[in-house]
Amino acid sequence: MFVLLMEFLRTKFGLFSPFLMNYSTRMILAAITSWVICIFAGPYFIKKLYELKIGQSIRLEECPLLGKLHQKKQNTPTMGGILILFSMIISLFLWMDPSHVFTLILLVSTLLLGILGGTDDYLKLRYRNTKGLSARYKLLGQVLFSALLAIYFFSPNAASHLQIGEWFSPPIIKESNINYLTDGQTKIEQVVLPLYEYAGRIYIPFFKDPVFVFSGSLAILGAIFIIFVITGSSNAVNLTDGLDGLAAGCLILVASSLALIAFVSNHIDLATYLNVLYIEGSGEIAIYLSAFVGACLGFLWYNGHPAQLFMGDTGSLALGGILGVSAVLLRKEMLLGLVGGIFVAEALSVILQVGSYKLRNKKRIFLCAPLHHHFEYKGWAETKVVIRFWIIGLLLALIGIASLKIVI
Repeated sequence: MFVLLMEFLRTKFGLFSPFLMNYSTRMILAAITSWVICIFAGPYFIKKLYELKIGQSIRLEECPLLGKLHQKKQNTPTMGGILILFSMIISLFLWMDPSHVFTLILLVSTLLLGILGGTDDYLKLRYRNTKGLSARYKLLGQVLFSALLAIYFFSPNAASHLQIGEWFSPPIIKESNINYLTDGQTKIEQVVLPLYEYAGRIYIPFFKDPVFVFSGSLAILGAIFIIFVITGSSNAVNLTDGLDGLAAGCLILVASSLALIAFVSNHIDLATYLNVLYIEGSGEIAIYLSAFVGACLGFLWYNGHPAQLFMGDTGSLALGGILGVSAVLLRKEMLLGLVGGIFVAEALSVILQVGSYKLRNKKRIFLCAPLHHHFEYKGWAETKVVIRFWIIGLLLALIGIASLKIVI
C-alpha cells in the first residue's frame, strides 16, 4: 500500500522520498508495525480467547509425568498464531510491494498454512478427546502447498501464467562471475539465470558454487527437495513449540539471519562482494521476515514463562513454513538447516524415538521426545531448557551469518 502511494505521489505530483522507499527503512518499519500490533492488541486478544474458552488442554493419560510438569498450563489461551500472522499481514500490506511475486508467494504461504494450522487447533478445541487434524491430512496439505511452489519454479509456463500485466513478473536472478586478468585487474560478469536453473541449485554454507543442480530430467528431484524443505521446516517448528518462549525465541534468531541474507541478496554490489546470487526483489523477503521478527518479539512478551498465550499450530505450522519458503526463494535451504539447528534437532529426536520404539522392541533413545522434554525429564527447569536452547540457536545463527564471508 505504502509503495503504491509513493509511486502515485511521484507520478502525479513529482513528490518522492528515496529514504522512505529504501528496503532497510521498510524493514525497520515493518518490524515496528508488527511488534506494536502484537503488544497493544495482545491483552484484548487474550481476554477474548478466555471468553471463548479457547484454552490449551493437557492430556495427563498420554504422558503422566509431562502432564504433571505442565499442569499449570491447563486452559492457557492458545491459537496466538492468529495474532502473529495478523500483524505480519498488516505489515505486508503497508510496507511491501504488492506487485512483486515474492509478496504474493509469502502472502499465500501465510494464509494457506495458517488455515491448515488453525483447522488443527479448532478440531482439538472442538473435540477435546481428539488430537486435531490427523497427521496424514496435515502432511497432505503441506505437500500440496509446497508442490504448487515447486510447479511455479520448474514448470516453463507457470510463471508466465501467474503474471498479470507488470504484476507478479518472475524475479531476475544474476550470478557474478569474477575473471582475473593478466594485468592483475578483475572483470566481473553478470549472468542472468533462468528461473528453473535458479530453483534447481543447491548451495551449502561456506561454499560459493552450488554442490548440485537439478536440471532437465532431474527437475523432479528439485521439486521433491522443495517440498521436503517447506514441509520439514513447518513440522520441525511445530514440534519445537512445547515450552514457554522456546519456539518464538528460536524463530526470531532464524528469521533475523534469513532477513539479513535476503537484504544482501537484493544489493547487487554486496551480493557480488559476498559471492551470493543477486535476487531482484529479495528485499521484499527481508521486509516480511522483519515483520516476522517484530511479531514474534511482541508475541514473546506474552509467551515468556509463565506464558499467558500459546501460538498453537496456527502459528507454528505457518511460521515454520514461511521460513522454509523464504529459504527456498533465497536458495539457502542448507543454511536454514544450520541456523535452524534447534528445529532440526527437535525433529530428529522425534524421528529417532519413533524409529527406535518400533524397530527395537519398544526401546527408547530419549526419556521423552521432542528433545526439550527429554531435558525436562532429567530435572532441568523449563526456563533453563529454553535459555540454553536460545544460546545454542544464537551461536548457530552467528555461524550461519559468518558463512556469507567465509567462502571456499
